[in-house]
Amino acid sequence: MTIRVVVADDQALVRRGFAMILRVHPDIEVVAEAGTGVEAVEAAHRHHPDVVLMDIRMPEMDGLEATSRILSEADWGPRVLILTTFDPDEYVYKALRSGASAFVLKDIPPEQLATAVRTVAEGGTLLAPSITRRFIDRFAERRVVNTAVVERLDRLTGREREIMTAVARGASNAEIAERLVIGGATVKSHVSSILTKLGLRDRIQIVIFAYESGLVEAGDHDIGH
Repeated sequence: MTIRVVVADDQALVRRGFAMILRVHPDIEVVAEAGTGVEAVEAAHRHHPDVVLMDIRMPEMDGLEATSRILSEADWGPRVLILTTFDPDEYVYKALRSGASAFVLKDIPPEQLATAVRTVAEGGTLLAPSITRRFIDRFAERRVVNTAVVERLDRLTGREREIMTAVARGASNAEIAERLVIGGATVKSHVSSILTKLGLRDRIQIVIFAYESGLVEAGDHDIGH
């Protein structure tokens, strides 16, 4: 199945470069390019892409607002891959809160760009290695608990809470399966159930939810405790 992509970046050379890199892959179709946040939203509505490559700093409307607009208004389930030259924590937090599924730097090797697009299109999440640990640590430092989020925890079973806790601490499905002595397919099933019950999009939103609900706190490291 062909992955339909919109590339949004205010620098024409960068935008066209990304588009050219992706167009050499037969399973990826670049359906539109956008130079502003407003154009990105319009292109998404017009072409219904599977993935939007979104720059953060753009005129008229920045990539964070464009991401939020696209995901809140779309009825076809698009996913957003944030591409930027910057990786400050506040951008990571805001981008993922806006609903982005991935956040990688623009110096990503060309051969990895198509892989990132496929990962996001298939429902996966992706953070640059330099970002991942800091992202989780920043949430661990946030001690503000959202009461509305806490109430939604009641929808989960005890085992699902264990799985959510493990995911929030950065564990992969394989690591969770090994530590909780259950099958990998069972872990995957639990993760899917968590996403459905809580109305979350992906594993990154599970991390956000776990910290905002107080389920996981700073200094809490051992799965199952």
